[in-house]
Order: sequence, then structure tokens, then C-alpha cells
Amino acid sequence: MNFRRFAIYHLPEGPLGDFGAAWLGWDARGVKAADRPAVAGLPDTAEALTDVPRRYGFHATLKAPFRLAEGHSVDDLILRCGLVCDHLSPFLLDLRLSLDWGFVALRPHAQPPALHALEQALVTRLDDLRAPLTAAERDRRRPDALPPQARAHLDHWGYPFVLDLFNYHLTLSGGLDQDRATALVAALAPVVKPLIAAPMEVRAVSLVGEDAEGRMHRIEDFPLRARTTSST
Repeated sequence: MNFRRFAIYHLPEGPLGDFGAAWLGWDARGVKAADRPAVAGLPDTAEALTDVPRRYGFHATLKAPFRLAEGHSVDDLILRCGLVCDHLSPFLLDLRLSLDWGFVALRPHAQPPALHALEQALVTRLDDLRAPLTAAERDRRRPDALPPQARAHLDHWGYPFVLDLFNYHLTLSGGLDQDRATALVAALAPVVKPLIAAPMEVRAVSLVGEDAEGRMHRIEDFPLRARTTSST
């Protein structure tokens, strides 16, 4: 398949990953539509609540979607991802259900150094494979509304919320008004609680490609192979 953009995601595995994919209705790991689970007390249909994030699947962005630079191929990207991940260590994240700026998501209570090292390496060491933003792509990020540091990151790295502004999150909704967002948190909490009772291991990242309809497909996983004496 020809993909128009690529990204590096963390795609959770196990019961949490299965629930997230089903909740959003698109399984980027399995590359298929997913049957949505029954969740009581929703403030709207699951389809309406997740319309925007559905096409991306249940994921955390580590390097935001980008077009390949001229002269480079997906094989170059696969090779480079493997080399980067060979020198990075797995780690644990203790997750919580959160509501920020109208978006419901799972976020870590704290971001360990190993997470920052992973994101920084993927953002910086793959960037020569990224085509520069077009004027239209830059404008879609509304640069004039961004803080100066975020705007500087947008111009240098192609995405505003990287490095010192990076926040790991697993999105569970589109942007919602306060009442619907609060009601969604209440509805999801009893379903999600047992899935995040134990810390989640981040042991690999995934290269994904965006199809013509905007849906993300897992292309290849890259284990974090470096040995570590601590999981956090």
C-alpha cells in the first residue's frame, strides 16, 4: 500500500490495547475496523465522541505524522527506527484517566526519563527523513496562536509539542464541551480502572502509515532492546 504520511506511535498491547482499539472503532495494530464495546452512561454515541481520533487508532504519538523527504523510502525509515530503538530501554508508565482542554485521555502520573529519552531520540534522529512542512501544513497548526517555544519547535521539527513540550497521552475522545467530557470520564472510569490498575510496560514502538482515507496502519514494530537495571 502507498502511504501518504508516516508516524511513530506507541500502540498499547494486551487488554488495554484491545479496549482502546475497540472503543475508537479502528485497530491500527491489526489494521481493521473494531467492534465497539458497550459502555453505560455515555453522553452521546461512541461514534460521535470519537469521530476525529478514530482514524488514528488507540495510540500515543512519539513522532507526529510526516511526509518522507525526497530521495528517501520507507525502507530507510524502517532501518533507522531499528537502529534508534536498539539503544533505548523499555520502561513502565502508571496511567490515569484525565480530562484536559476538552479531550479525554489516559496520561501517565509522571513521565520517566526513559520516556523522554525515547521521544527525543525519535524526534531528532529521524528528522532528516522528514520532508519540510508546506505552507498549508504549517498554517493548519495555527502558528500565530502558539506560544513562542511551540512555534519554534513547529518550524524546526515539524510539530509544536515535542521535546520539552512533549506530553504522552492515549486519546479517547475528540474535543468535547465540558458537560459531555465530564460525563464521558464518569462513564469510562469503571471500565478503564481495572485495565490501568498495574503500570503499563512500554517495550516497543510502531511505525505506522496513513492511507488515502486518513487511517493509520501498523507497518512494523521496533522493540526497545537496550538492557536496563530499572523499569522506570
